[in-house]
Amino acid sequence: MTVDVQAGTSGRYTRAKLATALRAICDAVGLDPKGARLLRFVNNAVFQLSAQPVVVRIVLSPSLRHRADNVVKAATWLAEHDVPAVRLLPGVAQPVEADGHLATLWQSVPENGPRPTGFDLARLLRRMHELPHAPFSFDRWDPLLDVRRRIADAEELDCGDRAFLELRVDEVEDQLASLRFPLRQGAIHGDAHLGNLISGSTGMLLCDLDSVCVGPREWDLTPLAVGMLRFGHGTERYRALARGYGFDVTRWPGFRVLRQVRELKLTTGVLPILRSNPDVRTELARRLKTFRSGDMSAKWTPYQ
Repeated sequence: MTVDVQAGTSGRYTRAKLATALRAICDAVGLDPKGARLLRFVNNAVFQLSAQPVVVRIVLSPSLRHRADNVVKAATWLAEHDVPAVRLLPGVAQPVEADGHLATLWQSVPENGPRPTGFDLARLLRRMHELPHAPFSFDRWDPLLDVRRRIADAEELDCGDRAFLELRVDEVEDQLASLRFPLRQGAIHGDAHLGNLISGSTGMLLCDLDSVCVGPREWDLTPLAVGMLRFGHGTERYRALARGYGFDVTRWPGFRVLRQVRELKLTTGVLPILRSNPDVRTELARRLKTFRSGDMSAKWTPYQ
């Protein structure tokens, strides 16, 4: 197995444990893990198999195992309505559990199309947002619940940082409860940014459906806006999204609160794998420092 991201030696998912988990999942469904490439190592370990056109997404944090059933429902619903999105691997009952590991399996899509734009994201979000209600109940949008779970499930976290984060979550939760959203609520992607679009030969596809839920449409417009402010992404990405969707969330007074929620999620996502993937520690420290100082202009770099 080829692994591009360095795994730690003392976390819940070491290099050897990742390989064991992938082998268990593949053995359970008759796939070959040899030569698999690790694409991402944050909330999920995402592997591209070499022998078959399949992507395996293994849930890394016990606090996020509940998402696996939800993502299967979301993918099934989007497929039924022919929304351009990644598709589950057919013929396999999902999610797949083997030797205590939980995963979802997906049809691999070669990324050989043009680079995604904010307009592409706007088009796909409007397509999703205009769908009729799903025939089953998605989770209700509760973005800070996952933040609390990640803090509680941290592999390691300084007591002072833990207390600070818990207090900040409480403060933002109070502000969030007072918001009145101008757009109609309904099913949302929950983590809508250009990194969650795949540009394939047949067009753009939505991917990473873990956070699909019922909530405010403003939330789906927030990630690109925060990316513009925190990661230094060009303003045109977000401006194209706002023009294409027909709503500029940054001009809404409640955006200030949604930005804080998004930044908390972006910061705490790595807490459950801090020992497993120690390369994220430096960036985590930077983000916590900017939170403590109230620096809204400091630029971050993506976790790998």
